[in-house]
Amino acid sequence: MAVVQLLTDLFDSFPHWLATILISCMPVAELRGAIPVALLQYQMHPAEAYILAVVGNMIPVIPLLLYLEPVSNYLRRFRFWDKFFDWLFTRTHRNHSARIEKYGSLGLAIFVAIPLPVTGAWTGCAAAFVFGIGFRHALMAITAGVLIAGVVVTTVTLGGISIFTLFV
Repeated sequence: MAVVQLLTDLFDSFPHWLATILISCMPVAELRGAIPVALLQYQMHPAEAYILAVVGNMIPVIPLLLYLEPVSNYLRRFRFWDKFFDWLFTRTHRNHSARIEKYGSLGLAIFVAIPLPVTGAWTGCAAAFVFGIGFRHALMAITAGVLIAGVVVTTVTLGGISIFTLFV
């Protein structure tokens, strides 16, 4: 609950719809953090929270898919960034190579759809880059994964709210 409070305090001065979009754009929270905040703190309708969170989560995807390679190539000229990208890409390849290499775009969609930490659209973009999945296929897979993750997170959050209200 501390994360929810931190996010709401951070975006308290924004309109609720904009705060939901901004939270879902963040690489740590994505829609996994935005939907619970929208439903619990902002009292949004579930459909509104879902749509805003999905839109916000997809905003960084196109720039990431288009510019991750040129930006990483440029930054690799500097020692710190070269080590960082080596670590990031080695870790991504090691942790996700079996599923994504076996299933390709479908594996990427499933990976993004799993609503756990470090499995969202941002990491999906890095995985698409590391595994050489083309822009069009990566965009479709990540979009499908985000849509599925949004349904799962909304359902789990609403279920949690329903269970909590039974005991209160």
